[in-house]
Amino acid sequence: MSAEKLPLVKTYKPSAPVIGVCATCDPRIDEASRTRARNIVAMAADVVAEGVVLPGNIKPRVVWAATLIDGERQADIVAQQFKAAGVNVLVCVPDTWAFPQLSLISLLSHFPKDTPLNLTCGNSGPKPGVVFVHAANGALAQYGKLAHINVGTWPDTGQNPRMTPETAEALIDWCYAACTYVGLKGRRVVIFGHDSMGMETALAHVIPTRNTFGLEITRLDMKLLADMLAKEAYDQKELQALRAWLDEHLGTRIELPTKADSERFNKSLAMYLIVRDIMADVHAVGGGFMSQLEWGSDTRGIPLPVADGMESLFNSTFDHNGRKPPLPFATEADVQGLLTMLFFTWLSGGNPPLFMDFRKVWEAWEIKALAARLGITLKGDAIWEKKGLVDGDNSGSASLDWAAKPGASVKEIMAGVSMPLADPHYFPGLGNSVTFVSPGGIEGIAGRMAYSATTNMFTLFWDEACTVELPEKLAQAVCNTSTPTWPHTFVVPKYASMIEYKQYAPANHFHMTWNLKPARLEYWMDLANVLSGTPWQARPAFIEKVDRPVPLLYLQNGGETAAKMLRARG
Repeated sequence: MSAEKLPLVKTYKPSAPVIGVCATCDPRIDEASRTRARNIVAMAADVVAEGVVLPGNIKPRVVWAATLIDGERQADIVAQQFKAAGVNVLVCVPDTWAFPQLSLISLLSHFPKDTPLNLTCGNSGPKPGVVFVHAANGALAQYGKLAHINVGTWPDTGQNPRMTPETAEALIDWCYAACTYVGLKGRRVVIFGHDSMGMETALAHVIPTRNTFGLEITRLDMKLLADMLAKEAYDQKELQALRAWLDEHLGTRIELPTKADSERFNKSLAMYLIVRDIMADVHAVGGGFMSQLEWGSDTRGIPLPVADGMESLFNSTFDHNGRKPPLPFATEADVQGLLTMLFFTWLSGGNPPLFMDFRKVWEAWEIKALAARLGITLKGDAIWEKKGLVDGDNSGSASLDWAAKPGASVKEIMAGVSMPLADPHYFPGLGNSVTFVSPGGIEGIAGRMAYSATTNMFTLFWDEACTVELPEKLAQAVCNTSTPTWPHTFVVPKYASMIEYKQYAPANHFHMTWNLKPARLEYWMDLANVLSGTPWQARPAFIEKVDRPVPLLYLQNGGETAAKMLRARG
């Protein structure tokens, strides 16, 4: 038999995660119960297929096994089917007792140890799948296999039971986390430039990032971009279309007092087209650009225009070609910021990320004192009056979507955006910044990834948060306190006090994504073995219907942090 030659292929399409849904079963039960068990597998598979959407409106493939796993023989059959289908996420929905080692554990032996596994069951009595779940989960924890269980609800009787919405929600949240974990393995991000302005908290920890997340970091010198700009290595007609699109939406809100300013603005738009094509060529899922100091601020060289417009377009859900998935992109080549935004975007199904300086924390007394100096009478009932706020702003990387509320049209979003000239003190290469003030009422999670050589692990510091609006005069005064020509988002954390927020920030940047739920984030941190940083005194250790239940593996090994550290050591 000769070796088989694979076809010569010149195109590549990244594969989406594949979720395999199955059920263990007791070989002694009646045929009606077996039919019900198969129907539950099909029902659960449909719930997942309908509920999970990845960035770019991509649906993961969901397959389900009609073969019930009674023992080793059936485990091998289902494993063979799942592997042929490319399954890399496992969901088991038992409705009866089964023998763990003969069924589920035999199935798992065919897959890598870090394959995400979820056990979802009804809390039924007649043929108790819940009893199997606890037996199997205990066996898995005993030998160090991480699993998440979802003891939910579906009817005890009937051939076609449906899981409750709460059970489905917990399963879907877990599937988002699992798809983010496996979907980003083997992918890459592109970073232009070297270390981010000397900020150690933003370093590209290449090997830890590879080992923890399976992500590669392609590192390119900014000289490549400078050379391609000089060579005009972009589509001139598309540049004209991009410029015309911005002119149409922003008009005189693009500050261009001279012809030279207009030419610099065009250069910054050309940067977007060039970097977009470079990233597409290597199938990148995110990027970053160092900029300072060499690119636009060091007068020993030739300062070039700021990259703010480019960065904002990448992080937005639209550009001159219409709607598109956001491509998380970090200003100042902040790799830890990029990772934060990348995971947040995937976990939310493609919502736009916000990159901000952790600029000025206004405690409640301080913001009220400013209002008093301005002669503004406050009612005292707003959350920012009681708690204070963070003025999040940075010259680059702000997704344009954050100029309006979720669901707004492109026209509505762009109506709140301006592009003033860049601050010549910071950016002698000039060009145009992007600015807006985010509306209040946007809820999500704000946080920041951090790496420590002490543990060789990543920690995600996070809290639920919302945006707030201030009276117009007060908002302008707050903006003027920092840099008024940059985007501003006023953020209030849910549990962190302003004292805690000021003291426990892991870096000078933080990031927010809307409609991201704690449970999804926690499931993902479990799968990626990332430590959860929530040192807020007011936050309970477990909030029912908000947090995911703590895995048994953690409870048996000294708690979540201790168990994750043990897992990191292998």
